[in-house]
Amino acid sequence: MTLPVPIIQVENLRRRFGTQVVLDGLSLQVMRGEILAIVGRSGTGKSVLLKHLVGLLRPDSGRVLIAGEDIHRGRKRHLTRLREHIDMLFQGGALFDSLTVEENVAFPLQEKTKMTAAEIHAAVTEYLKGVGLEGVEHKFPAELSGGMRKRVALARSLVQKPEIVLFDEPTTGLDPILVRAMHQLISDTQQQFGYTAVIVSHEIPQIFEIASRVAMLHNGVILEVATPDQFQRSTNPAIQQFIAGRLEGPLPPV
Repeated sequence: MTLPVPIIQVENLRRRFGTQVVLDGLSLQVMRGEILAIVGRSGTGKSVLLKHLVGLLRPDSGRVLIAGEDIHRGRKRHLTRLREHIDMLFQGGALFDSLTVEENVAFPLQEKTKMTAAEIHAAVTEYLKGVGLEGVEHKFPAELSGGMRKRVALARSLVQKPEIVLFDEPTTGLDPILVRAMHQLISDTQQQFGYTAVIVSHEIPQIFEIASRVAMLHNGVILEVATPDQFQRSTNPAIQQFIAGRLEGPLPPV
């Protein structure tokens, strides 16, 4: 039997902004090839955690290891090299408004590789097809729906063939049908391309349909990590309150 191997290890991570403690000794492992959902109340530091995983923020103490390597150990080029294996999708997609869909997806290949124009065009076509978008190459982001823009952003990430993709609330602003469609797209592309996914989400219970495991962030630490079934059956009153969306319980209204 092959045991799961962690591709991300977070060890005793601490980070404060002024007097506000956001991460307070947080530890977590993300297994290679899984879809890990990170849930929790708004303002608990979920996006801050993602930014630590990709190296956009440096912890006050503790460390983040990617494939066994401390991302902040060594010079800046060490972090740059590790970042080549990770991509992060922000809530809005962060597309370039002045570039077409094809130009947006092609951009990282033009900047980071020595691929020819023909090779880049072929790759862009393949990955746009992979996210269910064909025939929109010459459109601009403003001409697309919110769901389509998120698909373009995903194609731009996947065309770089990352080992890890971090999703910061990828379904923000989408209606319930598009939420399910986006979740299905993440699941399908994760199986097709084999990346490890970490998703910050408020979509309860929909995120349970695609997650391998669910981790709840509370008071600067991971309160519990479990499979979706185990998570929903948890006896922890804070988790049950969060899942049910009840006002009464250990989680105070903010």
